[in-house]
Amino acid sequence: MPRTDPPELTLYTTLGCHLCEQAEELVRTVRPDARLHAVDIAEDDTLIAEYGERIPVLRRGERELGWPFGLLDVSALLADP
Repeated sequence: MPRTDPPELTLYTTLGCHLCEQAEELVRTVRPDARLHAVDIAEDDTLIAEYGERIPVLRRGERELGWPFGLLDVSALLADP
């Protein structure tokens, strides 16, 4: 079965967020080749308002996964096109 292109995800994070590091590890466990783009919410007031209480948040397309989440949740997010 041919491997599909690596999925692209956005990780909403901020400096010193240990849960964000765990979220990245979960993604790397499920799909090591995933393209993970980290966005520091501290640099944008709108992002702070939207994600400040929920980080880490993974986003793929229009779908978001807010903490807490585990391997099965990340797998489901990555399985959807």
